[in-house]
Amino acid sequence: MLGAIAGDVIGSVYEFSPVKREDFPLFQAGSRFTDDTVMTVAVARAILEDGDYGAWMHRLGRRYPRAGYGGCFMRWLRAEDPQPYGSWGNGSAMRVSPVGLAFDSQERVLAEAFRSAVVTHNHPEGIKGAQAVALAVFLGKSGAGKRAIRHELESRFGYDLGRTLAEIRLGYHFDVSCQGSVPEAVIAFLESSDYEDAIRKAVSLGGDSDTQACITGAIAAAHYGAVPEIIASRVRSLLPQDFLDVIDRFPPA
Repeated sequence: MLGAIAGDVIGSVYEFSPVKREDFPLFQAGSRFTDDTVMTVAVARAILEDGDYGAWMHRLGRRYPRAGYGGCFMRWLRAEDPQPYGSWGNGSAMRVSPVGLAFDSQERVLAEAFRSAVVTHNHPEGIKGAQAVALAVFLGKSGAGKRAIRHELESRFGYDLGRTLAEIRLGYHFDVSCQGSVPEAVIAFLESSDYEDAIRKAVSLGGDSDTQACITGAIAAAHYGAVPEIIASRVRSLLPQDFLDVIDRFPPA
């Protein structure tokens, strides 16, 4: 889970100031957690407590109202009886990594990813993005190799993961759709050599940097085993205690 959160924090300063290279500072004065982290913690808290994804997203979103939510999600947060709004945005995918860490079968992971998505993102692409990321995290923690992860996501979800980052980077731009950002985040992981390299590759695409690094980081931490301590300690220093309490109760990665 810290793998996703660290990606969010590192990518936060590049979301609206994109870089198209990998040799950038991991942390700057403006590095911070965003809505990606708040919602990831909300999903984890739901798993730890009562399984009510929507209630925990609503609760923590209202507790941290200035984390950078999109307009539709803000309206959902303000509603007293919030309903799904048909989104295909990558918000469903950015928050789902705790599902891949917590459950012990592909079937359960896919079912819980669906449940976590549809409270807001009930469009088929929003659901697919969440399920793909959760499954990649599950496969990574289970010891699957990159070839197996790629095959499973391509065959099950129809994503084109055969492109290279160099090809994508040339014409890539800010894209918050699941279909336009989740495959690219997965490819950044597939081409990486370790956790930090994966994050650098995700940010270097120059897109929705915090969310893509969040997704890439979640998969990379599950696959490589942990977030390097020098990164983990810096990220933890930027998080409130209630987030740290959830992270420390949750399975590592």
